[in-house]
Amino acid sequence: VSTSHLQLAAFALGTLGWILCTVSMGIVEWRVWHVDNTTIISSGVAWVGIWKVCFISYLHVSPGYREQFCHKFSGYDSFIPHEIYAAQGLLLIAMFMGLLGLAATIFALRNVYMGITHKTLIAPFFLVGGFFYILAGLCVLIPVGWNFYSVAHNQSIAFPPSYYMPSSPVAQEAGAAIPVGIVAVILLLLSGTFSLSYRFPVTANTIMK
Repeated sequence: VSTSHLQLAAFALGTLGWILCTVSMGIVEWRVWHVDNTTIISSGVAWVGIWKVCFISYLHVSPGYREQFCHKFSGYDSFIPHEIYAAQGLLLIAMFMGLLGLAATIFALRNVYMGITHKTLIAPFFLVGGFFYILAGLCVLIPVGWNFYSVAHNQSIAFPPSYYMPSSPVAQEAGAAIPVGIVAVILLLLSGTFSLSYRFPVTANTIMK
């Protein structure tokens, strides 16, 4: 137990990082667009996420919504830029990899705290867990960095007319999902580093075995 404090911290950080990864997937504010035409986009601000685009409108442009209009992306939409497609796939992979990392870490910690001091049941699972944490962190880093690059260069998206969106904003900025994703990356990479640092203690009994 005394040799696995960092791995316990890795589990806590990995759990929080995995939660933030999942949260970033659901946040629509990946890219915040500022538009000059407020005829339909009443607030002059639209939010571009990885699954849909939304804005506030005082016109009745979408059944079921009073003021907010949202249009979900389809897998067949050819206008969607590559960074959004990448975010959709890589974040799903990151969520799955994070779950595998948590499962491996839980199994190793269970053996530690239950006193099952067998090297093949502890050390390899901490290492596997660390590998999955780091892989998950990298899968989050790529779409976060790529979308931030698109925001910094004010890149446009050729939305079809049914989206009621201009093809280019006057200006755009990073939404809340990007800093959430950055924190998730840091936590997952730290968690992976801590897990990979585990060394099985060498005792007299271990040598005799």
